[in-house]
Amino acid sequence: MTLEFGDPDLEGLKFPQDDPLVITPIIGNCVVMKVLVDNGAAMEILFHDTFIRMGYNDSQLTPSDAPIYGFNHVECKVEGAIQLPITIGEEPREAMQMLNFQVVKAASTYNVIMGRIGIHSFKDVPSTYHMVPKFPTRNGVGEARGDQKMASSCYVASLRPDITGGRSSP
Repeated sequence: MTLEFGDPDLEGLKFPQDDPLVITPIIGNCVVMKVLVDNGAAMEILFHDTFIRMGYNDSQLTPSDAPIYGFNHVECKVEGAIQLPITIGEEPREAMQMLNFQVVKAASTYNVIMGRIGIHSFKDVPSTYHMVPKFPTRNGVGEARGDQKMASSCYVASLRPDITGGRSSP
C-alpha cells in the first residue's frame, strides 16, 4: 500500500501556511479536538484538564516516572499514565490503537499531543504541508484531515503574553 500526497490533499487550505498539524480523533469514548500531531514529541501527552473533562479522575491513573521536559528543559511533573484507545480516520478507513498517555498538569492550547510512539503505532505519515496524516488500514489508505483554522487559533493563543498556553496564568 502506497501512501501518497498530492494536489487533491491541498484543497481547502489557505496558503502560504506554516500551521501545525491538528486533528480531531476519538480518544476513549470522546471526540477530542485540538490534538497536535508532533513528531518532535517522544510520547503521548494528555493534559490534566482535558483528562477531567473526558470524565476520568486521578484514581484511574497509574504511577509514571516518565520525565517530560519543555522547550526550556524544565521538567514537568507527570500526574500519572492511562492507557486509552485512540481512533483516527473515518469508516471504512479508520484505525484504532491503544496508547499510553502521560497526564500532566500544564497550560497548553492543545488538549493532547500525539508523539512519535502514537504516529509509529498507526504507521502514520503526517504531512504538515498538506495538513493530513495518512496511514494504512485494511480497507485502503486512511487519513485524518487537519483543521487549519483550529491550528492557527491554537498557535495565535499561545503567543498572547497575558495567557499561558491559552489559559489564564495562575
